[in-house]
Amino acid sequence: MKKKKIKVLTLGDMPLGISGVGKQSRFVIEALLDSGKFQVFSLGGAIKHPTHKVIQTDKYGDDWKILPVDKFGTKEILRSVLWREKPDILWFMTDPRFWEWLWEMDTEIRANMPMVYYHVWDNYPYPKFNRKFYESNDVIVSISKLTNDIVKNVAPDVELHHIQHAVDTEIYKGLGKEVVSTLREQNNLKEKFVVLFNSRNARRKHSGTLIFWFKEFLDRVGHDKATLLMHTEPDDPNGPNLNTIVEDLGITNGEVVFSTEKVDDDKLAAMYNLADVVVNISDAEGFGLSCLESLACETPAVVSSTGGLQEQITDGKNVFGAALKPASQMMVGSQQVPYVGEDRLSKEDFLNAMEKLYNMTPEERQDLGKLGREHVLKNYNFQDFNKKWLKLMEDVYKKHGSWKNRKNHKTWRKEQL
Repeated sequence: MKKKKIKVLTLGDMPLGISGVGKQSRFVIEALLDSGKFQVFSLGGAIKHPTHKVIQTDKYGDDWKILPVDKFGTKEILRSVLWREKPDILWFMTDPRFWEWLWEMDTEIRANMPMVYYHVWDNYPYPKFNRKFYESNDVIVSISKLTNDIVKNVAPDVELHHIQHAVDTEIYKGLGKEVVSTLREQNNLKEKFVVLFNSRNARRKHSGTLIFWFKEFLDRVGHDKATLLMHTEPDDPNGPNLNTIVEDLGITNGEVVFSTEKVDDDKLAAMYNLADVVVNISDAEGFGLSCLESLACETPAVVSSTGGLQEQITDGKNVFGAALKPASQMMVGSQQVPYVGEDRLSKEDFLNAMEKLYNMTPEERQDLGKLGREHVLKNYNFQDFNKKWLKLMEDVYKKHGSWKNRKNHKTWRKEQL
């Protein structure tokens, strides 16, 4: 008799998309499917879809079905999928503010299956207001040491595991001097110090600040010496108008170049390779995948020591570029997120770090990049990532059960009035 496969329902960004959350969701899903022990049904959201029909992949066929949804779905869609597909585990990922509607359903969902939340939080102080959300899950998995510490302190009774993100080091790797030289020549960057920004043009990424500061860096080293390559949408409504900033600063002779085409992983890896340094100066960053991808490609980075970036940029002994300590922290918030810290950098610290990297020889920068790749191979590799997720999800199924065999879930809890 053929053994029943464990069925997982995933919620989050479209796992076939290019967002960081989408990529990491796909990695988790593929780790489960490749074991031959799982089936997956995904609600793929966070992008505009040409159709909302169920789709499948050639590789996994009936074992992986994806239903495109607007935003992240609705209660009605979820109820329909739950009762039709009868999954054994519900797995979901991304910022908590997108899942309040889901946690409102925790009683009806958890009566039949465990909820596993792959969680990120950007910064301290401890978000005590998240406790009710954390306690609405059977299992929380943190993607950074900071997130792990936060959950452990805010909701100590919730089962907690730590599995950081991973990167495919067979794709994201150094391409060698000859290939890099050709790439730079093809892109008219042969004699330039190339700085790459690969993040969304959004407020917390400080893309506009970066252009202003880069202009001052050019004033120091020469406007013909360096180029800022920004792989982002300059007119993203969530960020500043980057074209206007470039025009008003008068740096329109190739000092700043925008790359807006959606590219696959191979082309993105080539982009990291042709750069001398990658920059991420976000004021809050749950993980910061561009740093990890950059280091995997042996390209050093200049980053804020915030969120998940602070554990990527150093192994505790070596710094693979520059780790910029916050000069101050602001408390910001909203009605939904009452408070969260935003780390602000010093312009002088940034400019000094850039000058230091600029004044290094290519060989010195390459040495930093090679150390960074060793760090990635040791701590953020696919092999460990896949093994951890496979073991965890098998353990969740055995420990918590589902539907007729649901275990360890109380339909009530005690609260002190």
